[in-house]
Amino acid sequence: MGKQMTEMLKGTLEGVVLAILALQPAYGYEITARLRERGFEDIAEGTIYAVLVRIEKRGLVDIDKVPSEKGPPRKVYTLNAAGEASLHEFWGSWSALETRIDQLRTEGHE
Repeated sequence: MGKQMTEMLKGTLEGVVLAILALQPAYGYEITARLRERGFEDIAEGTIYAVLVRIEKRGLVDIDKVPSEKGPPRKVYTLNAAGEASLHEFWGSWSALETRIDQLRTEGHE
């Protein structure tokens, strides 16, 4: 992933993580793995954990501690109603931005 793509992703990563959690609850490493399966190979696990701390502080997820075969219990994150509302707002903002950017791109080719 190039530097420009990385910078663009920083502004959307919270919404992307919420979208992953909307599919099903997950713990940090699972979220990273699911993102990588979807082409986000360069995202570091530490970056995802920082996003999870932010969305936890904002009250967008519920957390269950599940025993782990190795080490301490895992935090499994589940999107709650506030998280669903935030994700809905994210998709609305994304659509509006996408429309404006597409207009700029097509205007440049006319």
